[in-house]
Amino acid sequence: MSNPNAAAPIEVTVVIPCLDEEKTVGRCVAAAIAAMGNANLSGEVIVADNGSRDASRERAAIAGARVVAVVPRGYGSALMAGIAAAHGRFVIMGDADASYDFGEVPRFVAKLREGYELVQGCRLPRGGGTIAPGAMPWSHRWIGNPALSFLARIFFCTGLHDIYCGMRGFTRGFFGRMEQRCTGMEFATEMIIKAALHRERVTELPITLHRDGREGTRSHLRTFRDGWRTLRLFLLYSPRWLHLFPSVALLVLGVVSGVLAWFGARIGPATLGPHTMLVAVVLILLGYQGLMLALFARTFAWRENLAPVSPFLERFYRVFTLERALLLSLAATVAGAALIGSVFWRWRGVHFGALPYDITLRSVVPGVLLIALAAQTFFGSFVISLASLERK
Repeated sequence: MSNPNAAAPIEVTVVIPCLDEEKTVGRCVAAAIAAMGNANLSGEVIVADNGSRDASRERAAIAGARVVAVVPRGYGSALMAGIAAAHGRFVIMGDADASYDFGEVPRFVAKLREGYELVQGCRLPRGGGTIAPGAMPWSHRWIGNPALSFLARIFFCTGLHDIYCGMRGFTRGFFGRMEQRCTGMEFATEMIIKAALHRERVTELPITLHRDGREGTRSHLRTFRDGWRTLRLFLLYSPRWLHLFPSVALLVLGVVSGVLAWFGARIGPATLGPHTMLVAVVLILLGYQGLMLALFARTFAWRENLAPVSPFLERFYRVFTLERALLLSLAATVAGAALIGSVFWRWRGVHFGALPYDITLRSVVPGVLLIALAAQTFFGSFVISLASLERK
């Protein structure tokens, strides 16, 4: 039976995604049921089968699991369907390849009962975990997992050492609030990112990773493909690192170099002039466009519940209106046109003859920059206003 204590309401649901794992899935189900029974936990086991062509479904059912057939392919799709079918207040998820010890389920439940919303397993020794000999490829253990977990701590302040660990526990309420989107291997990482962004109570629980029990069966994980997808997810969920910080650096570099060139400053043997100003204009335009994209991305993430609203965004929208942005773009256009017009007037004064370009460009280049920034502000403000429309 999947419920060791039928007289009590189900407290724990163990969800196991499965794809052609007949050699190990029954063992995992039996271990989870035995652990819950020994700890006097009222629970169930759900195997979310993602189209197995072997006897996985039969083996899982015989061992005592409730099998849920999942048609859409993907690790995340299987888990979302399994969680949707869960009856327990707490959900413990783990892979069907016998690399995780489902005897650890009571330890995860104990942490959830303490009030944590997400209890993340940790296999890496740095976080107190243990990796059995041959259980993890060296590239994952020493390069990929530590590097991406480090980036998660930098980008999102997760405080976790093993973001890829597939064994974790969480409350169903927490999962409902996260509104996850990823249907592939990124599902597990997306959960951690959103938990950090929403400032949920998260803790790490050291566990042991065992050798894959399927005896030579190819892993569902693809090192480079899934590593890139994780990095891509980090960037999508962090406009600060993808747009904001690089854009601010470009803006600062552009403004500083432009001002120095406008005054004809000397740096060592080099004299900065109009050519430097042209490069500065490109840097400023790229930086400003990046800032607009950062604002749009952050607003979109907020409106789609991909991330909570930030204090900066709240302050920005207390000041920003489409009309103010349009007036600002109009003022920049007038100022830019005045600078260009002054040069034109001077050109007219010499009967449209030759002008000293190193002097006149000091007015033309800033004028063109202001008009370009005005155009970006004009069009960008409409996009930002569209993204920030209230839902009724």
